[in-house]
This record gives sequence, C-alpha cells and structure tokens, in this order.
Amino acid sequence: MTERRAILSGSTFEEQIGYARAVVDGDWVHVSGTTGFDYTTMTISDDVVEQAEQCLRNIGAALAEAGCGLADVVRVRYLLPDRADFEPCWPVLRRCFGEVRPAATMLECGLADPRMKIEIEAYARRPAAG
Repeated sequence: MTERRAILSGSTFEEQIGYARAVVDGDWVHVSGTTGFDYTTMTISDDVVEQAEQCLRNIGAALAEAGCGLADVVRVRYLLPDRADFEPCWPVLRRCFGEVRPAATMLECGLADPRMKIEIEAYARRPAAG
C-alpha cells in the first residue's frame, strides 16, 4: 500500500478549514496553496516580495518534513490578486527555482484574505531512497 501522510504547519487555517499544508502520497508531495503568513506568529508582511519569501520558507519546511526539498519541485502555481505584483517576485522565485525549472503557471485571482498578495502551490517528487 502506498504511503499517504498529512503534514501540518500549525497554521490556524488548516484547523479552521480542514486541510493539510502538504500530503505525501508515495513518492509525490502535494503542497497546498501557501501564503506569506509566518505560521508561528500568524503575521504577514505588507510587502509582496517578503510574502513570496515566506511562502517559499513555508513550502520548504513542508517539503523537508516530507523528505525532499525545493530542488524536487516539478510543478508550481503562483496565485496573485494583482498581476503587477508578480514581476517584483521574480528574483526570489528564480533563486529557488532557476536551476530546478519546474513547470509553472501564474494566475490572477482573488485570495481568501485581502492581506495576502501571493499564494504558491507546489508539487514535488521525493528522491529515491538510496
């Protein structure tokens, strides 16, 4: 039977809404849409670039708990309420994914909280044990 395990970050949203930060399903790790909240303090910066950096720290922590990292990401989605905020984030995204080159999509859409300026969803494949 394939391993299936939920990874929780401690975000109050996970409990309130009923989801996991990430789900490990065999070799695959599905990371939920992740915002720029610092989940230990449940605070969020007003700056979109700082939010992007925090999103990636949150995603990186979930992937580490799953036994992989940002280098194992194969697909990423960027969700932003204002598409003009995307380009300022490019240096941060390139730093994390420039060598990895995952398949990527950017969508302009509303997010759950008006303080949220970017949300990132990722899919990774865990490296073979060995």
